[in-house]
Amino acid sequence: MKSSGSGVNREDGTPSRGAFGSEELSDVIRDDLVDAVRAALRACGVEDPAVTFGMERPARREHGDWSSNAALAVAKSAGRNPRELAAQLAAHLEAAPPRHVERVEVAGPGFVNFHLAPTWLYDVLGQIVDAGTDAWARHADGDRRRVDIEFVSANPTGPLHAGHARGAVFGDVLARILERTGHEVTREFYLNDRGVQMQTFGESLRARAAGAEPPEGGYHGQYIIDWAAEMPAGVDATEWGYERALADQREVLAALGVAFDVWFSERTLVASGAINTMLDDLRSRGVVYDEDGATWLRTTDFGDDKDRVLIKSDGSYTYFTPDIAYHRDKYSRGFDLCIDVWGADHHGYVPRMRAALEALGHSTDAFEVAITQLVKLERGGEEVKISKRTGDLIELRDLIDDLGADAVRITYLLQSIDTRQTVDLDVAVARSMDNPVYYVQYAHARIHQLAAKAAERGVTRVALAEVDRSLLATERELDLLRRLAELPEVIELAADERAPHKVVTWLRAAAGAFHGFYHDCPVLGDDVAPGLTQARLWLVEAARVGIVVGLDTVGVSAPESM
Repeated sequence: MKSSGSGVNREDGTPSRGAFGSEELSDVIRDDLVDAVRAALRACGVEDPAVTFGMERPARREHGDWSSNAALAVAKSAGRNPRELAAQLAAHLEAAPPRHVERVEVAGPGFVNFHLAPTWLYDVLGQIVDAGTDAWARHADGDRRRVDIEFVSANPTGPLHAGHARGAVFGDVLARILERTGHEVTREFYLNDRGVQMQTFGESLRARAAGAEPPEGGYHGQYIIDWAAEMPAGVDATEWGYERALADQREVLAALGVAFDVWFSERTLVASGAINTMLDDLRSRGVVYDEDGATWLRTTDFGDDKDRVLIKSDGSYTYFTPDIAYHRDKYSRGFDLCIDVWGADHHGYVPRMRAALEALGHSTDAFEVAITQLVKLERGGEEVKISKRTGDLIELRDLIDDLGADAVRITYLLQSIDTRQTVDLDVAVARSMDNPVYYVQYAHARIHQLAAKAAERGVTRVALAEVDRSLLATERELDLLRRLAELPEVIELAADERAPHKVVTWLRAAAGAFHGFYHDCPVLGDDVAPGLTQARLWLVEAARVGIVVGLDTVGVSAPESM
């Protein structure tokens, strides 16, 4: 997907990153390292290299805190051996190390790796507690760009089922992430409230109310029987069912913590004349033609594999036609970016929609589609089927009742949406460390347990400026600080890559780091020096800030006890 970041490139070609209020320390360190490498290149006789270089975090801790491919990137244009050039760069950097750099080494064919002293982590601790839960890991990169995210958009023909959860959680959390990175986000639900499926839904309700079976191709779920029993005599079954389904969907989404700013009805497109206006617009652009009694759009002119029917020979619209008018309406509302979250069965629909928008003269750079792959539910080792029409249905409401909204949200965010997912419902409901949501929330509960114990013993935190942070020297303590320092970058990356699962991955890692610290590094006790207790109490507070920010970003509660 396209990046939404607004950072401009530095002179050396490496991307800049901005944060809300002030730069995060990790960004400052990165920029300092880039400047130091450029200075070292000049000292080695490499002036203004034609090839830009990178400064990245190594995947493995033993390779340092930062790594640059500068020697590899410029060696060819400079006529130098990359490994030898890297050794020269390392020597210059060791002679005058940038702030916080403890050691420089050469690795592989010519990477320059930087190992930082813990001093930078002590500064990060201060940044975290100063920023607090509202400002920590909050960025201004979005520059208040207006973004519309349309997601769920289930037909109003029944309750939402467990299969809808992935798109619902993804869309809501993506909105939260984009808001935290400086965007103005509108959450939108599109109601496909006209057409054959609505008629079939109404006929199914009428049949059940009369004690008959639904028509061929109708809806057979238990909810049809239940709703038909509720339906007053003499009402229009389709309209009553529509309102009943819509109310049910709104209620269950609220229970999941998902709220929409806009509920857009397809019926309004027809009533407003927006569809005819859109068709006239396409005709004026010469991209519509009539053939075999139907009206077609020349989507092949814009990269689609074949032209698409807009109006069938019987005069009715195809599904595609109001959808084009709907997206045209989105553009007219002034959004800088429109993101649609669609199910796996809509993958082939993307090229034709892009083609239609281009045919209307709109830039497809402002249009993105996230495709959610299928989720398989298992209970007791057996797959649980989902089908609204056949009646094999796990309602989202039941899933929330069984697991809780927090568990549903984290469970559906464990993997990228472009991968198929298997959810073990037994694990998701278990109160054990194998359950990801329990694992993360228990870390937060432990933080509050420590605070309560400190209060019981009359131990209060002194001002951070009076604390010797260098006492935080064990690998458990430093690992926790490193994890906390990563969060601003993780949230920014999750926004740029439309990847909410990265925040959950971070949460699990941060919780693991805290559990390890909690186990190995006592905070209170007669055998813990008062100075170390103070340092560790502030580390616990920083962990609280980070975990609360992470949980809030994914819309999950932070309980104080478990």
